[in-house]
Amino acid sequence: MTSETGFFIDWNGKARSVQDPGGDFVVEVDVPSKYVALYTAKGTLMHEATFYRTLDDIAKKGLTVELVPGSHPWAMKDEW
Repeated sequence: MTSETGFFIDWNGKARSVQDPGGDFVVEVDVPSKYVALYTAKGTLMHEATFYRTLDDIAKKGLTVELVPGSHPWAMKDEW
């Protein structure tokens, strides 16, 4: 788990916290480059995203997203 606090957008267009991404992913955050990487426990890169410090930062980019908890599935609803 990262010590940073902030958000990223998953592959379904949902906002997730870097502190609680779900999916048993390991999160790596590079704040200067505004980069988030999510890895499996074995180290396979599964997702890359832009790091946002706040939800307002996401809105300032013109994006309207739903914040979901880590318990929310990563797959599309018709995939689970």
